[in-house]
Amino acid sequence: MENCLAIITARGGSKRIPKKNIKNFLGQPIIKYSIDAALNAGCFSEVMVSTDSDEISDIALSLGAKVPFIRSTKTSDDFSTTADVILEVLSEYKKLGKEFSYCCCIYPTAPFITSEKLGVAYSKLVKSGADSVVPIVKFGFPILRSFKIENNLVKMNWPENMNVRSQDLPPAYHDCGQFYFFKVETFLKNKKIFTDYTVPYEMPESEVQDIDNDEDWKVAEIKYTFLLEKQKNK
Repeated sequence: MENCLAIITARGGSKRIPKKNIKNFLGQPIIKYSIDAALNAGCFSEVMVSTDSDEISDIALSLGAKVPFIRSTKTSDDFSTTADVILEVLSEYKKLGKEFSYCCCIYPTAPFITSEKLGVAYSKLVKSGADSVVPIVKFGFPILRSFKIENNLVKMNWPENMNVRSQDLPPAYHDCGQFYFFKVETFLKNKKIFTDYTVPYEMPESEVQDIDNDEDWKVAEIKYTFLLEKQKNK
């Protein structure tokens, strides 16, 4: 049995940011950051890109990733989940006679992923015996003090916390939207990445940015440039 597979999910269709997965990010296709991190992590026996696009396939191959098959139309629409894509990839590899113990699903628009982070996540997964490792980031402000808009008026989601100091409220976290490391056997059994035995890998807010629109893209470039400057001054 092969040991560890990296799946970079990069379908061609993107409505909000055209050609998002291969758009230029500070001088190179954004998918290159994910491919480079996976190739240099030292824990993957294979790094592949799952795509329905010939253009993305050509770029991925030129960057050193493998594209052993093209993603089906069934897993390329707006309603397909990440789990659907992973299941298809693992099934296709099984047909090729390849099975894996561990797998990492990596998003193509996550330039803050590094080979070091992937290596740490893999180590956490193996040493903990967990089903999966998920990168998370703390909300910048306690969500228990958050608002909602109701009938055009500002209301608290949890009014009982109105006078509670923010530092006395428990922190809340959200998914970084960068990658997921998991045991293949457990995933195939449960058909999901998050289980009762998912362990966290906390990231700093400066290294997390959801990219859904042009403004997000610019913020991500600013954050990434800041990190490069920070590393130079160490």
